Amino acid sequence: MSHTVRNTRNTRSVRNLRSVRAAACAAVVLGLGLGLAGCSGTADQVDKAVDEVVDETFEVTYEVTGTGVDEIQFHGGGGKAMEPKIETVKSPTLPWRKTVTLRGIMPPAVMPIAVDANGADISCSITHKGKVIKEVKGEGMLTAGGCVAVSPVAG
Repeated sequence: MSHTVRNTRNTRSVRNLRSVRAAACAAVVLGLGLGLAGCSGTADQVDKAVDEVVDETFEVTYEVTGTGVDEIQFHGGGGKAMEPKIETVKSPTLPWRKTVTLRGIMPPAVMPIAVDANGADISCSITHKGKVIKEVKGEGMLTAGGCVAVSPVAG
C-alpha cells in the first residue's frame, strides 16, 4: 500500500512539474510574441519620429543618359524616410531628367533598368544645388544598382 501511495505522489509530482513547465513555456512564448510586436511598434514610432524631427525638404535632379534603358525607378518624395515610395517610368526617352523634392534623411536614388545589360550603355547622376553628389557610369552602374546618394540633410 505504501508503494501505491508513493506512486500516486510521484504521479502528482510529475503532473505538477509538467504543468509548471507548460506554464513557463507559455509565458516565454507570450513574452516573445509581445516583444516582437513591441519591436514592430517601436520601429514605426522611430520612423515617425525621424520624419517629424528631420522634416527639412531638399530638391535633387536625377539624370539618366545612354541607350538601352527599359525603365527608370526613382525615389520621388513619397513614403517614409526609411521606406521611400519608388516611382517608375517605363520606356523613357533618353536623356531623361527629373527634379523631385525629398524630405529629411530620405536618400536620393535613381535606378535605370536594362533588360539586355550587354546592349546597354547607361550613366546616371544626382545633382543637388548645382553640384553632382553621385554619378555612376557603364558596367559599374549596373552592378551598383544605379545612383544612390546620402541625403544632403543628413550629411
